[in-house]
Amino acid sequence: MDAVDEHILGILQDNARCSFSEIGRQVGLSTNAAAARVRRLEHDGVILGYTVVTGHDAPIPRGGLEVFIDVRLDAGTDYETFVAAIAPIEQIIDAVHMTGPYDYLLRARLPDTAALDSLLRRLKKNCGVVQTQTRVALRQPTARRGGR
Repeated sequence: MDAVDEHILGILQDNARCSFSEIGRQVGLSTNAAAARVRRLEHDGVILGYTVVTGHDAPIPRGGLEVFIDVRLDAGTDYETFVAAIAPIEQIIDAVHMTGPYDYLLRARLPDTAALDSLLRRLKKNCGVVQTQTRVALRQPTARRGGR
């Protein structure tokens, strides 16, 4: 994957309905060359699909934060109660029950650090969380590693 592929991915992440001709115009390729690039990205598993995003499912704007929050639950909080409490929190996109010193690993997307602070306070006040440890993703990988 090169810089042109990354540019194409950025365009499609902003507007998955962007035409091949518009993609080509933005990256300096012909319509056919842009279409071939998109098809190769699909074939290689870089683009896994396209979807309709509505209301609360909308992705954060560029420049937002993707964070990983290790969560330790209060001894009186059971897992079912915790999962039910975080279910309506739109910023949390994944929650995994873990082994080790923390009970859950949450993945969240937030527009800024103020929203992160608000989320952490909400987890501790309303969701039975006694301790958190937060890591901020600095960037997404630029290429897939592994078998291809």
